[in-house]
Amino acid sequence: MAPTTASPPTRPPPLPILGRLLEPLYRFEINRRNRNFDAAKGVTRLPIPVISVGNLTVGGTGKTPMVARIVRWLRDAGHDPCIAMRGYKSKHAESDEAQAYTRAFDDLPLVAQPDRLAGLRTLFETLRGNRIDCVVLDDGFQHRRIARDLDIVLLDASQNPFGQRLLPAGWLREPVTSLARAHAAVVTHAELIDAPMTRELWFPLTLRLGKHKPIALTRHTWTELDVQTNGMEQRRPVEWLQGKSTLAVCAIGNPWAFIRAVQNAVGEDAAKTREQYGKVLTDHDKYIAKRIAEIMTLAHEKTVDAIVTTDKDWSKLRHVAADRWPCPVVRPRLELAFDRGEEDLKRLVLTTASHQRARSASEEKYRQ
Repeated sequence: MAPTTASPPTRPPPLPILGRLLEPLYRFEINRRNRNFDAAKGVTRLPIPVISVGNLTVGGTGKTPMVARIVRWLRDAGHDPCIAMRGYKSKHAESDEAQAYTRAFDDLPLVAQPDRLAGLRTLFETLRGNRIDCVVLDDGFQHRRIARDLDIVLLDASQNPFGQRLLPAGWLREPVTSLARAHAAVVTHAELIDAPMTRELWFPLTLRLGKHKPIALTRHTWTELDVQTNGMEQRRPVEWLQGKSTLAVCAIGNPWAFIRAVQNAVGEDAAKTREQYGKVLTDHDKYIAKRIAEIMTLAHEKTVDAIVTTDKDWSKLRHVAADRWPCPVVRPRLELAFDRGEEDLKRLVLTTASHQRARSASEEKYRQ
């Protein structure tokens, strides 16, 4: 699958005019919070190593596949990790990401609630939780109430953060100067840009992060397809989509990357000769009955060969009766392929996880 070098679209700011007026207030609050966290105010250190994966910008950098990769590294090395996440708009660990992790891993302890610390404390008190020897925080860079031993920050190569503005005038969660506190960086979506654009990002990232900290470069790749037809699910190679007319459906942070991946899987010749359609929804859309009906109607009217959606979106679509789908529903198995930096990052992760603290020495402070 050849990477595309088309220029990524620039996302318009959330509040083009009002955002510029509110940006100084947001910056003041972010700086105030970071000063308190830097002074360890309101920060709790757990008795086992904590690895955080987060980002600087809003949505779509690839945290879920990166966390999954780290969990596999840890398990392959004999560790017993758990994942702690906020569980965006979730109840009882039913967020899109939480369900995706549950499908991907057997017997994986998972906390998905706004108060991750409380959730972890409850988990640690169980028989299963007592075996956990490290924690992986999903989306933890800005959420610093849990001290971390390794802070990994992700940057979307197609949305260069340098020169962008803070929320709500732009999409930055905090200033790029915050990169200095990260221990490592991972540049994702390298498949969406060319070499010159990569260099434009790499140089300032090295300056902000520090030249001795590892930087990895990754691309989003599809390894296989899960194809559901009439309630039966089969594993297919990515080439199964070649030449087909598709309806791409997603409600994710970076829909452009997904749409491009669908186009690449279909093939350039087919994309030119057969109509390809897309239904892009707001990030974390709830897929109410009306929305699902719209997708069904569009797929039926356009007589597409397949509906292609993400694993996260499938978390909300999987309960639709199989006989309602007018065509096969396809979801790709997504992984991060490393162009560089994998071994350095993996070594750092495993070294951090192996640095086991004495539980008894930390228990008293932890329980305060």
